[in-house]
Amino acid sequence: MSVSPTSDPVSSLREAVRAQLQGGQMAAAESSCRQLLEHEPDDADALIFLADRELARRNAPQALLLLNRAERAHPDHPGVAHQLGNVHLASGDFDAAASHLQRALAAAPHMFLARLRLGIALEQLGRAEQALAAYFMAVRSAQEQGRWLSDATTAPGLRESVKYAMSYANAGRRRLFDAALEPLRERYGRSELRRVDRALAIHLGLEPMPSIDPRQRPLFLYFPDVPSQPFYPRERFPWHETLEAAAAAVREELLGVLAGEQPLESFLGVDDPAQAQSMLRGSDGHAAAWDAYFFHRHGDRYEDHCAACPRTSALLDAVPLVRIRDHAPEALFSVLRPGTHILPHRGVTNTRLVTHLPLIVPSDCALRVGGQIHSWREGSCVTFDDTFEHEAWNRSQFTRVVLILDSWNPDLTEAEQAAVTDLVETIGDFNASCELPAGPA
Repeated sequence: MSVSPTSDPVSSLREAVRAQLQGGQMAAAESSCRQLLEHEPDDADALIFLADRELARRNAPQALLLLNRAERAHPDHPGVAHQLGNVHLASGDFDAAASHLQRALAAAPHMFLARLRLGIALEQLGRAEQALAAYFMAVRSAQEQGRWLSDATTAPGLRESVKYAMSYANAGRRRLFDAALEPLRERYGRSELRRVDRALAIHLGLEPMPSIDPRQRPLFLYFPDVPSQPFYPRERFPWHETLEAAAAAVREELLGVLAGEQPLESFLGVDDPAQAQSMLRGSDGHAAAWDAYFFHRHGDRYEDHCAACPRTSALLDAVPLVRIRDHAPEALFSVLRPGTHILPHRGVTNTRLVTHLPLIVPSDCALRVGGQIHSWREGSCVTFDDTFEHEAWNRSQFTRVVLILDSWNPDLTEAEQAAVTDLVETIGDFNASCELPAGPA
């Protein structure tokens, strides 16, 4: 390859390498990289590529020489650390591989190939729990970036490793989650948790989702073999009467909140306007706003709010809320401002249902669940399965408020409720341990 004497040779060589790699001209790209190093001896990308070529020839010592050179010049470069980990992995030095790969991921957490290789190293070191997390995070991160969804989205040389990682992650999570359920199997008997076992198999993709109403699609956990319906008859919930009898007292405390004695917050809790617009729409010149005054959220109790509304708080304590650490209950005054439309969406699981106690309901406000429209009536409870597609709107010029709370699906037994509680907590703990920081891939 010749470089024009009037051009910048470094820029020209880098452009040549990019073009050659895109065209699959590996030998030409290798030659261009060697020329580039004559001008820029510490160019990280060239050194990484040449090291990769040496490793492909099973020349690990030469690959290490190139990468050590790159590391001296670029000690914080995640790509250099990644390739050092890869070379040590190929050489069987799993401790060194894990150390370099962890350093690479500390700088660039979304490098899913580095995380896959970390899983291999950790497994070889006998660190099974850490390997499980690494494999799971690698696959999840890749799929979030549109990769490893199928053979077509996986590089041919990686397909077997990716399939192994998926199998390892599924088997490991199955063991972990099964262990959480075992004490309850011993207490209640295995037959009593048959449906929970099926729910777990569906969640892990080990059993296909059964044929269900197309309007229903849980985002997290589907519980099989229970009757599914958008709205539930009120006779299934004797405690509706308790809520309705207290509606006037609850409304009085609500009015104090709306008068400004206590602050409200956005229900969605997102800072990105585009994300909010995907959930809400305004009309008639009104800006969309869905506010909330939480008594419980994700299992956390808002003590100040409960103290400010003691009768409402006591009422919530008296009804059978779902209680799952870090997940439930969720109980709040839901404040839908004039002209706001909550767009169609679905909930996470059919193991629990949502109840509304309407407190302030102007005309032209409604809830649609599974295509069925319900018009709220002040003081009259309604319970529905939010895994059915649902939406709500306030087309009036006034604010609409309902008290929202979640309760167990009444078709689950006591044993199943206990098992779902332990299972969801364990899944949540595992997922939280595998969280990647937000940021670019």
